[in-house]
Amino acid sequence: MIPVLNVNWQSLPAEYSLSERDADVLALIETEDLALFTFDGLKRRTGLHPETLSRMLTRLEQEGIVKKGPEGYRVTPKITKLKLNQPRKEEPTTPLIQTFLPSDLMTQQLIVALKGKWFGVLRWLGMSENNQGVTLKWITEDGGIQIAANIQGTALNIEAKFLTNHNLNLALKASYQLMSNIGKLCQSSHATGIVARNVGYYGNSAYLMPA
Repeated sequence: MIPVLNVNWQSLPAEYSLSERDADVLALIETEDLALFTFDGLKRRTGLHPETLSRMLTRLEQEGIVKKGPEGYRVTPKITKLKLNQPRKEEPTTPLIQTFLPSDLMTQQLIVALKGKWFGVLRWLGMSENNQGVTLKWITEDGGIQIAANIQGTALNIEAKFLTNHNLNLALKASYQLMSNIGKLCQSSHATGIVARNVGYYGNSAYLMPA
């Protein structure tokens, strides 16, 4: 069974009519720095029952903390006013693939092409963005492994969080499937508008270059 949430409860400001469980989900969103996320992705990430999560997101939307749109839910600036006193304990990450994207690649179009897509066992969770770059996040069907692709300039790092499933082989297969799709997008200028060019990538122990 997936452990739902694991932070100590803290009181929310009086102006918000939110429960302790709401606060815990908000702590997860804050820890993952999710500016955009989907219902199905958050359901797998938290392990919450769909009806429970639906009611929770309705409350957060009524409070103006999240806003539902065509791509999923977006976090509003109101989340920063909550000042949750007890941050959620963040799971450690395991680096899987590190590489550089072509310098003439239009990374914004690559991000648009990847956002919201499913790959094999990976289901779209959401994304975070800051001054350093963009991180796209997926989660396995069983909610056991989270895969993140961080893009900073031309640097691409793919890493895993083992939530309940500690199968490194599964994480590696998922990451290379994601990398394979990134490679295809890099070569498909007609379909995506991205400059066509091969990309090399390497794992922790070996460097691989497509033919």
